Amino acid sequence: MDLHIPVLDCTKDNPLALLADLRRKLSVQGDIVSDAGRQRTIDLFGEALSPRQVVQRICADVRKRGLDAVLEYTAKLDRKTLSRETMRVSAEELATAHAAADQKFLKTLRRIRENIVEFQQRILHEDVRLVRQDGLARVELRQRYLPLKRVGICVPGGAAAYPSTVLMTAVPAKVAGVKEIAVVVPPTDFGGYNNELLATCAEIGITEVYRVGGAQAVAALAYGVDGIPRVDKIVGPGNLFVALAKQHVYGEVDIDSIAGPSEVVVLADDSAEAPFVASDLISQAEHSPGSGVLITWHAPLVDAVKTELAKQLAALPRGDLALTSLNDYGALIIAKDAAHAAELTDLLAPEHLHISTRDPEEMLARIQNAGAIFMGHYTPVAVGDYFAGPSHVLPTGGTARFANGLCANDFLKRSSVIAFNRTALEDAAEDIRRIAAVEGLTAHSASVDVRLADEE
Repeated sequence: MDLHIPVLDCTKDNPLALLADLRRKLSVQGDIVSDAGRQRTIDLFGEALSPRQVVQRICADVRKRGLDAVLEYTAKLDRKTLSRETMRVSAEELATAHAAADQKFLKTLRRIRENIVEFQQRILHEDVRLVRQDGLARVELRQRYLPLKRVGICVPGGAAAYPSTVLMTAVPAKVAGVKEIAVVVPPTDFGGYNNELLATCAEIGITEVYRVGGAQAVAALAYGVDGIPRVDKIVGPGNLFVALAKQHVYGEVDIDSIAGPSEVVVLADDSAEAPFVASDLISQAEHSPGSGVLITWHAPLVDAVKTELAKQLAALPRGDLALTSLNDYGALIIAKDAAHAAELTDLLAPEHLHISTRDPEEMLARIQNAGAIFMGHYTPVAVGDYFAGPSHVLPTGGTARFANGLCANDFLKRSSVIAFNRTALEDAAEDIRRIAAVEGLTAHSASVDVRLADEE
């Protein structure tokens, strides 16, 4: 397959239709599923159901039949026959994986963990206390933060192993103080049977790992089944079925986001190096599906990047997969100027934004919508995916307009705590009565009046 990534010159063409199409395809409404995935749906249900219909059926079945349904879907979809006992990775297996792991790999894990802990501790919310004292009237207001008790983490394991996802989800949860963390990962060579992934779990103290993936894993975490107690929140990336399942169970549990395919927008000027830009686009496209979009107001960069894309794709082991993604979900866009480039970027609201310009701070000031932002020519997205400290679990599909990347604070539950003494209640009584009268909620007034009745 040849490279035929769309090229759009905004000095001549209107980019809005292309951008809208990209946002649609990359959202959970885009139904991006592999041909093999569609065929498995037909084999399982006897008809070509939509991904949303598949998820609804699986979740309802798991809710009704529990572990039996989870194991049946695992056998049919993942072609692994497991029992209650073999579904969970044993302590011995975790210990064996850790003992067999390369020491340099473990050293890397520790260094990354330190980076994550340092950043997540710095941003962690602390209790807030406000006291208002006016004579004898005393009001105390607090915002109390407590960690969630139990969290489920989805880790992909279909096309590649992702120990980085374990680090970028479980470590922030641990920083927040979560005591129980359950990891679910597909029963594949890249998932529940992957030595590096299991060694990562062992290294950071994760003792609950289950070999189950897809919508059935999300349902098991949300509803609880024999052997997997229900959780309070589910986080972590996955394919379309995982994303739709998280959306389906929201309300039973909290979720981090409804994640779609990986994506990057590179904002570049004439100071950008074409090989650098091309490598950024490919790095997200190789997730397959994944999107890479260049937005520049320096027209000669587009041809240079196209040349580099062809050269680099030919040399990469996953180049064919990245090529397909760039053809289907990529674009090279020539904006009118820097302000127009920022406007187009905000319309896409990308998961990753790499500002590869002479003055990244000046461009940053123009940008509202992005999940994570990478500044300058020497900050590729890979440093955020693997090393820096902020989590790489980020909003996709245009949801960075309103959603945020995962962090330690997302594992905290906050409660307001309010304490008035009698004098403070007396001072506030007339205001409370007046608002209650406007709303017609007389019992609210009465709850104040009964406490102050002997003063009337």
